[in-house]
Amino acid sequence: MKDQELFDKAAAAIAGAKDIAVMTGAGVSRESGIHTFREKGGVWETVDAEKMASLPGFLSDPAKVWAWYADRHESVTEAKPNPGHFALATLEVRAPSFTLITQNIDGLHQAAGSVNVLELHGSIRRTRCLEEGTVFNSWPEPGVELPPRCECGALLRPDVVWFGEALPQDVLRDSFVKARECDLMIVVGTSAVVQPAGLIPLEARQSGALVLEINPESTAISNFVDVSIFEQSGSALPRLIEAAFE
Repeated sequence: MKDQELFDKAAAAIAGAKDIAVMTGAGVSRESGIHTFREKGGVWETVDAEKMASLPGFLSDPAKVWAWYADRHESVTEAKPNPGHFALATLEVRAPSFTLITQNIDGLHQAAGSVNVLELHGSIRRTRCLEEGTVFNSWPEPGVELPPRCECGALLRPDVVWFGEALPQDVLRDSFVKARECDLMIVVGTSAVVQPAGLIPLEARQSGALVLEINPESTAISNFVDVSIFEQSGSALPRLIEAAFE
C-alpha cells in the first residue's frame, strides 16, 4: 500500500472512530527538545540508570540524585509542547470518546491542553513523600535543602516510576480497560519494548480495535498493527487530524 493510501486509511479511521485511545512515548517530546532515554545517544548512555533512577540509588546519595532530577525538571518546564502535542489535544475535543495513555513524565500533553491523561510512569512535575506517599503537585523552589523534606520530616522524591518499582496499579488497570474498550488505538513515538506498557496496543488489537502506529522507524509492534506511518509525530499528527475532520 502506498504512503498516501496509508495516510488516507488512517485519517478515515480517526474520522469514524467512536472511542479513541492514544498511547505515547518519548518520541512525541523529542521534537520539543527533550532527549529520549533508550535511543542511541539517549540519556541512559551517559547516565547510570541504576544510580539515578532507582530507590537504592536515591538512598545511597539523595542529594546527587535530586540534583540530577532538578536539572531535568528545569529543562522540562522550560520546554514547550510541539505540534504533535497540540494535535492530540485537538483530537480529544473532536473525538466522541478519548483517552491518552502516556509513558512520558514531562507533562507536555497537559500543557498542550489534553485533559483525560493516564500517566504510566508518573510526572517529574510532582513530588512524593518517601515515607507516607503523599503527592504534591509542585516542585520545591531552588535554594532549599537538597533533597527537600516533606512536612512529616521524610525525604521528598520525584513522583516518577523508578527501575525496580511497579507502575501505579490504578493507572495500569485503567489503561488496559481503555485498550479493550476502544475501537481505535493510535501508538505514537514509542518503541513499545518497555513492559508492561508495550502490551497495551496488543491488548487493543486482540480486542478488535484498529491500531495505528506513528513513528519515524519500525518498532516491536510494527508487524502487528493495521497501519504504520513512518514519520515524526509533529508533522504527521496535525495533517491526520486536519484530514480526518475537514
